[in-house]
Amino acid sequence: MTRDHDARETDSADEQPAPAADGEPPVATDGGAEDVDRSDDAAAAGADDVALDPWGSSTVSDYRKLFEEFGIEEFDDVLPAVPNPHYLMRRGVIFGHRDYDPVAEALREGEDAAVLSGFMPTGDPHIGHKLVFDEIIWHQEQGADAYGLIADLEAHAARGMTWSEIDEHARDYLLSLLALGFDPAEGELYRQSDNRELQDLAFELGSKANFSEFQGIYGFDGETNVSHMQSVVTQMADILYPQLEEPKPTVIPVGPDQDPHVRFARDLAARMRFFKVTEAFASFELTDAERALVAAVHDEREAYAEDPARPRCEEAGAWLADADRATLDGLGVVVADDVRDSAVEKLGNAGMEPLRPRVRFLDLNATDDAFEALVEAVDGEKRRYDEHVDAFDLDAEAAEALAREVELDHGGYGFVPPSSIYHRFMTGLTGGKMSSSIPASHISLLDDPEEGYDKVKAATTGGRDTAEEQRELGGRADECPVYELYAYLLAGDDDEFAKEVYDECVGGERLCGGCKEQAAELMREFLADHQEKRAEAEAVLEDLDISLESPRRGVAPGDD
Repeated sequence: MTRDHDARETDSADEQPAPAADGEPPVATDGGAEDVDRSDDAAAAGADDVALDPWGSSTVSDYRKLFEEFGIEEFDDVLPAVPNPHYLMRRGVIFGHRDYDPVAEALREGEDAAVLSGFMPTGDPHIGHKLVFDEIIWHQEQGADAYGLIADLEAHAARGMTWSEIDEHARDYLLSLLALGFDPAEGELYRQSDNRELQDLAFELGSKANFSEFQGIYGFDGETNVSHMQSVVTQMADILYPQLEEPKPTVIPVGPDQDPHVRFARDLAARMRFFKVTEAFASFELTDAERALVAAVHDEREAYAEDPARPRCEEAGAWLADADRATLDGLGVVVADDVRDSAVEKLGNAGMEPLRPRVRFLDLNATDDAFEALVEAVDGEKRRYDEHVDAFDLDAEAAEALAREVELDHGGYGFVPPSSIYHRFMTGLTGGKMSSSIPASHISLLDDPEEGYDKVKAATTGGRDTAEEQRELGGRADECPVYELYAYLLAGDDDEFAKEVYDECVGGERLCGGCKEQAAELMREFLADHQEKRAEAEAVLEDLDISLESPRRGVAPGDD
């Protein structure tokens, strides 16, 4: 447990993390999610758990588990492809992503891209929210279309906020976003409740969702109010909203607790498409696992085909059925017994049909006219079936572009799967959770600069019991809420300064009292500057086409 002292703090010794790549300062690797209970019992209970709940307590005890359990990819892998990366990316604060590569490529090549994130107005905007503000603004500066939304329908339905409360907080979020640099002339700000196009899209998306998914993804049950479920579909529409005029790579910057929304939106985007483009090898359809296996078997055709230039399905099936474990392991794909059995059966049933790679257009939602137009548009050799078309002279990229073009020409959306990036949660200043309901744990962007100064001065740190121990053993910057303030905010774009603070701390040169004093002064300066810019943004906000007072009536929904 961390005890707070003025110039020295406690905690047992722990291994210090290695500096991040390219000499950048590391950030806390177990930084503490918003609304996490850090009591001993809670920590023990959640040590091996990863819970992603968009409305509950964020309990990410180990960010690495997100890669394993939910398929979130490490941001470091895509970082070299990002032009002019933001310092949150360089310092590992943005730690993960889903399919960010198309967005990075679009930014790099000057092509169309978009960024969107939303804010549920349930309290004052604080320095944790600033991470998302910064991510939106940085993408806008790199050329992406930028969208910031007030999730007022969600706040009303899921959190029981009254419309007057929502109005008050919505104004504060918008002012801070503008004060930090969002350009409303080059972007769009909206409230869910005022956006008719958004609500129409939500209605269409709702036709592709079912209650069992709400149960499985969000744990909804018979006590969940219908407005809460409707607000989820509205959020799916938010995520896809930037693509209403034209499909484009779109990134959603969020904390990892919002990943269920991103995954659901990606699924719904795919379900809304007219066509699904897949790889195929014969007239029958394969599952993803079967497709990978049959592709590997096709590559081995020299081993079994009488004519390797024209292998037959039954030859491939017989070879696969007889292959021993060593041969299967050499295929380079995971071969589960049930997948092999089903692939063998399908190949055998196809008999002497050639096993031949092709691109397949599956008809998901296409109108008759759209399907006929696709058949006509496919150049080269092709085979038409009742519910799909096979093309033998197109690669997957060209086929995907053609499918989207035909869809758009016939009234479809042509959605590109939305991407996402994930940032670490900030630890509360008191060493536990950072929560809007615990004023001492966070610094509001509306705090008086002197109050911000005092909160930093009172913050816990990762220091030792005494100055002597600190000089001998070094501090634990990786466990320190104050160091997080430097890495996430106070050092700004100056990586050298952030690294200097870290190195001096872990090297024993920097003591906690002086470090907090410097951080407190920087925080005071930041808040004073921010609130001056908020005042300047008042006139800008008044001129924008966004409602600051909702005309809606009604009571807040009951708890669910």
